[in-house]
Amino acid sequence: MQPSCTFLVPGDWDSRTGGYLYDRRIVGQMRAAGWQVDVVSPGEGFPWPDAAAHRRAQEVVAALPDGALVVADGLGFGVLPELVAAHAARLRWVALVHHPLALESGLSEAQRARLFDSERRALAHARHVIVTSPSTARALAAYGVAPDRISVVEPGTDLAPPAAGGGAGPQALSLLCVATITPRKGHVVLLEALAGLRERRWHLHCAGSLVRDAEEGRRSQAAAERLGLAGRVRWHGEVDAGPLAALYAQADLFVLPSWHEGYGMALAEALARGLPVVSCAAGAIVDTVPADAGVLVPPGDVGALREALRRLMDEPAARRTLAAGARAAAARLPRWSDAGQRFAAALQSIGPAQP
Repeated sequence: MQPSCTFLVPGDWDSRTGGYLYDRRIVGQMRAAGWQVDVVSPGEGFPWPDAAAHRRAQEVVAALPDGALVVADGLGFGVLPELVAAHAARLRWVALVHHPLALESGLSEAQRARLFDSERRALAHARHVIVTSPSTARALAAYGVAPDRISVVEPGTDLAPPAAGGGAGPQALSLLCVATITPRKGHVVLLEALAGLRERRWHLHCAGSLVRDAEEGRRSQAAAERLGLAGRVRWHGEVDAGPLAALYAQADLFVLPSWHEGYGMALAEALARGLPVVSCAAGAIVDTVPADAGVLVPPGDVGALREALRRLMDEPAARRTLAAGARAAAARLPRWSDAGQRFAAALQSIGPAQP
């Protein structure tokens, strides 16, 4: 019998964020391996669904057949504990957690507590939990998820040509940051660090949606203006695969000052192109970026980030050493075919529905 499952993924399936890209690539690999995979959306507005989104989610889940194997993306699963519980006896829930919702930056303490409690209650009803890094697996201990209920399936990485660099012209460095503009990604911290390096020649390219969190997008652009950097920063917005590959190709240095990452797919993409990395010792980043390929600083530490950037701007030999480390790390990165096989194996380990 053909194996089958349903992916329950809220929002725009075609969004160019790491989480959605992961879901799409895994689904593509599973279909190529002979699985029947249906993709349905419980609605928009997650992880803060309104009443209409709740009604949509209830209708979608109620329509799933008894015994269905349902892979629910954590962006929706974690905020629907009552719905998950109501259908736990008839559906085989598998939670796909990219990173715990309460670890998002920019939340109030009340919002953080609400998300933690909601996701903890939802995860209690999952037959199995798939995470994208060992770091996230460790984080779920606080949610009461036993290690034997968790499978780690890291994202794959495509083979890519090494970055040629030189995108900012002779004697200048082209810096690249690939991330949706949200508080967690630390764009304002990056700009504040770069403000102390005005006398050096560099240009920053930021690729990532400015409208997914429109308030943070405006705040980041305003910070560039306030700090006198507007002419040295280009906001590309959300870009397709081709233009994004071109941005990687012209870069000399990759920088991502995130407060937390559940894996950091953009970091892996940078390593795949042999780019030296400056990022933060936060979440799964310490597992993704080896010490010989990048410099990691404490999240939110403007001074430490500035010093790391200064050193790599001023010392070409240090950049070359890290680039060599990045190329070595690239050879060890998993491929998407590996990720698809591991994901399918995790689903096949789940027993049949109870009669």
